[in-house]
Amino acid sequence: MFGKLFGKSEKSVRQPGARVPDGVRVYCVGDIHGRADLLMALHRGIKADAAQSGHDAIQRNIVVYVGDYIDRGMQSREVIDHLLGDPLPGFEKIHLKGNHDDSLLQFLRDAEFGPLWFSYGGDATVLSYGVRMSPSKVGLERFEDMRKQLEANLPPAHLEFLQSLQMVWECGDYIFVHAGFKPGVAIQQQKPEDMLWIRDEFLDSRYDFGRLVVHGHSVTDAPELKPNRIGIDTGAYASDTLTCLILEGDTRHFISTEKARPAPAF
Repeated sequence: MFGKLFGKSEKSVRQPGARVPDGVRVYCVGDIHGRADLLMALHRGIKADAAQSGHDAIQRNIVVYVGDYIDRGMQSREVIDHLLGDPLPGFEKIHLKGNHDDSLLQFLRDAEFGPLWFSYGGDATVLSYGVRMSPSKVGLERFEDMRKQLEANLPPAHLEFLQSLQMVWECGDYIFVHAGFKPGVAIQQQKPEDMLWIRDEFLDSRYDFGRLVVHGHSVTDAPELKPNRIGIDTGAYASDTLTCLILEGDTRHFISTEKARPAPAF
């Protein structure tokens, strides 16, 4: 069945030189991509972890999502509905923007962006909002019709959620972003395009960004741990594995949903 959890790693691992403030525990969730089933399962695991940890010294539980809530999986609308329903009461929530989330907003502004967006998963998202392709329309006219349908069908709360997503969040010695940063550029001078889309230039770099970067966007079979970054996109839409990094003091561990069967995805 979907949503089975590994549970905690056998022991917490210390990250030399990197820590979050005392009294804070951070849960960071990787790219969801329209898998509400896995997100609900992971939230149950987060609640269980917080209850089992139960340290009196913990004053703030914070959950950070690295973006890409939509596309590819078939439950994009359900993912945002679930997040808006306060699934982790008592937790502070940080929602970062992913390139796929930004693509929906671009499509709402310009139907010509549709063919490109649909090529990497946007078609699954519009289907989840009840958008249908008209056989009587072709080319850009067809995409403009779908854009108007999406504009009409997208709940105002969902649009507000997508428009309010932030690019970066910092906590202690960690900094959280969707894709990564351009090496050699100060954080304050990073371009949104790089923070949403960058890959090899960031992934292959040993550049010290001043904080340990936690990111998604680039899929790996398991969390990728490097001296300057931690990647937590484990390809949930296709692998059934949605990963959460947990930080407390100078320790870290992971919980994750377990692969069970091929995921329904575009």
